[in-house]
Amino acid sequence: MTTVCVYFVASPLQLLAAKQIAHAFEAGARQVLIWYQPGIEQQVRAEEWDASSYLPWPRRQPLPGWMGRHRRLLANLDLVAALVGPCDTLLLHSAVFDTEAINYFLRALPRRSGATTMHARILPDGLISIRRYPLSPVKRIAQGVRKLRRLLSPALNYWMFSGDRIGSDAAFCDRVYVVAGLPHEYDPAKVVVLAPLAERSTQPSSGGMPQRALVIGQTLVSAGLMNTADRDAVALQIEQWLTSCDIDQIDYKAHPKDHQLELCRPGYRVLELEEPLEIWLSHTPYRIVVGVRSTALLFARQLCAPETQVVAFGWDRTRFKSDQERRDMRATFDSAGIVQR
Repeated sequence: MTTVCVYFVASPLQLLAAKQIAHAFEAGARQVLIWYQPGIEQQVRAEEWDASSYLPWPRRQPLPGWMGRHRRLLANLDLVAALVGPCDTLLLHSAVFDTEAINYFLRALPRRSGATTMHARILPDGLISIRRYPLSPVKRIAQGVRKLRRLLSPALNYWMFSGDRIGSDAAFCDRVYVVAGLPHEYDPAKVVVLAPLAERSTQPSSGGMPQRALVIGQTLVSAGLMNTADRDAVALQIEQWLTSCDIDQIDYKAHPKDHQLELCRPGYRVLELEEPLEIWLSHTPYRIVVGVRSTALLFARQLCAPETQVVAFGWDRTRFKSDQERRDMRATFDSAGIVQR
């Protein structure tokens, strides 16, 4: 029986999880990596996969001309089907399955590949994965609209579902991967806990802890989490606090979507890494790691030396989807031992 695993990834965290799943859980299967967030390709090693490719996001990168988004969806089906080839069992991995860019593969790929068995599996997605997000009535209506595409192209047959937005409750999902050390609300019968994504640093350096700090960036204004004035105030607060700590060097690591370097200040050294941040943190000692509400802060607390201070700033200026989300995230950060200022 031929099994093909397909991993749709959009972040270094998802890439690390996909690599662990491929090696620890799906050894012997054909491994196909698809990334759809620009910048991830810098961390992809083609030799580690049987096939790999960038997938243009239909809404952001439609094909030129009439019905470009629709034709991009069809072109993406052709692209991935060619990489998958014929198989008996198909295992599709993604952090979310309600988006049209991924959902259509659930029905189309088995038909293209001849697979008689298909399962969808959820990849961990950091802080988003600590809570369930039930589909709203508007989202359900949107699913119905996407279903109508099959009238023009039968291959675009959206698989409608209810419950959790990412698809963890859906019939097509048989497994949900979660990161060790992070809480979650998923069905225990479906959950598989991954091993730590990197080994923890135990020695800061031969000469003691360096006077170096890392600022972890993320999309704040562009993601609607802060307005510009609040973002600038938080960036300045971080800079002034680090200065008061007598830090000699401040590194800045942007999120893959943080194209504006929203928390970066003059004098910071912007890191361009060829490895996931989690791996970098496991072997690069910092005295302080700071950010706002990035998942990377949680991994910094897990991976950095015990002497490293990990601090979150600006929650009083941050918008949350609900008070419950704020409470859940605060409880997660508190349990990890991350200081909030």
